[in-house]
Amino acid sequence: MTNPVLVEATRGNFAECLYRGAFAIVDANGRVVSNQGDIERPIFPRSAIKVFQSIPLVETGAADQFGLSDADLSLACASHSGESGHAVRAEAMLASAGLDDSHLECGCHWPLDFPVAIDLAKTGKNPTPLHNNCSGKHAGFLCTAVHEKDVLKGYVGSDHPVQVRARQVIEDLTATQLGADVCGTDGCSIPTYAAPLRAFAYGFAKLVTGKDVDADRARAGQRLIAACMAHPWEMSGTKRACLRLMEAAPGRVFAKTGADGVYCGVIPELGLGFALKIDDGATRAAEALAAAVIARALRESDPAIAETYDRLSTTVLKNWEKVETGIVRPLLSQ
Repeated sequence: MTNPVLVEATRGNFAECLYRGAFAIVDANGRVVSNQGDIERPIFPRSAIKVFQSIPLVETGAADQFGLSDADLSLACASHSGESGHAVRAEAMLASAGLDDSHLECGCHWPLDFPVAIDLAKTGKNPTPLHNNCSGKHAGFLCTAVHEKDVLKGYVGSDHPVQVRARQVIEDLTATQLGADVCGTDGCSIPTYAAPLRAFAYGFAKLVTGKDVDADRARAGQRLIAACMAHPWEMSGTKRACLRLMEAAPGRVFAKTGADGVYCGVIPELGLGFALKIDDGATRAAEALAAAVIARALRESDPAIAETYDRLSTTVLKNWEKVETGIVRPLLSQ
């Protein structure tokens, strides 16, 4: 099926850009509470499920062995902006396990946020792997590997124990078997697995409620989600959409972006997980849709907070002279 247009960007009186996609809101029983588009189409969740990938860090006892704080756990689930505080914290996580950035296999890039990259360039320094937006997750992988006495080199490989544990968690939570036929390579070199969009929303609902999940695994996931909600900057960065979405209802909403138009998250108090994908990968459309989906999930239980997310779902577009030229807004059916 062709996915519906869920977001538009206007210019003047016309819709200049139309963004097709799909979303699902699912409860812990697997019931689809609300959806549009093809929610059974497999998608790569990319970084939107870093909580799932970081569960072994807590589950094995590695986080406690190395004295990782809630802020550290949030960074382990982050696609961060590469700001100084992010790089320093990732370095400290590695140091707690007797490692340094030479052990990272995530690659090196300039901070993805342009102002942050400019600030780093002004210092005359070059980026290191610590500035990679996935350095916190990789620091968590390495802490787990040290704790479990795994060989460190090649920890990004699909057959390495670090990635096998992560895959098994994803399979458990999504109730989906994941093999080489649905495996791709993510931007930070680890395997990423495609599964139905609905399954990722279901996985978050299961995790936050503990339904049909091992008790230790549920506690580990809930600890990570709580850490991210308590420390959203560490999980994202200054002025990032994930930060705005979680600060709009502190401690009540978890939302995590993934590359190429993906968002996943959960409303803990309602036990509802959500997942969405914009077909062409547009970030601005995914951010608008994420706010709209959260608003829909909260509409019945808290109309006032839902209205806050409705406002967040619409962005006014301005040109270089600060003249308003249009808006980005969701187009969800009732």
